[in-house]
Amino acid sequence: MKAVMIYYSLEGNTDFIATKIAEMTGADSVRLIPKKEFSKGNFKKFIWGGKSAVFNEKPKLINEKINLDLYDTIIIGTPIWAGTFSPPIMTFLNDYTFKDKNIFLFACHAGGGAQKCFDKIKKMVTGNTVINSVDFLDPLKKAKEDTTEKIQSFCSSVMKS
Repeated sequence: MKAVMIYYSLEGNTDFIATKIAEMTGADSVRLIPKKEFSKGNFKKFIWGGKSAVFNEKPKLINEKINLDLYDTIIIGTPIWAGTFSPPIMTFLNDYTFKDKNIFLFACHAGGGAQKCFDKIKKMVTGNTVINSVDFLDPLKKAKEDTTEKIQSFCSSVMKS
């Protein structure tokens, strides 16, 4: 199995989980970086980030091109904004075509919307097999033991694929 993790993180929650998953699975890791970053930690984050997510905006990314042909497994990680995945993930899903990959999804949130988010991603990755998904409620604020157990379980399913 050769795996790559593609993720976006604004305030560190998704980055925290992505780092742990990469350590446990040995997956290559690519953090998506928008050319113009979203506001952090204030009301503007909810207004502009939510609007961008709801309207399926696709911000320009400054990342180098990812050769997905090198991987049979893709792990996608995102914060949940307005009940859906973040705009940089929308850009990734819009800009890359891939088939016959094993897909794993994880999301971080402050209070819900994970299933709706995962369902939207599943519709965009047809031709692939979504094997597992897991969500994390405020991982930087919650008990580390609970988060660690969820990460370990998720990583176990990734390593079995």
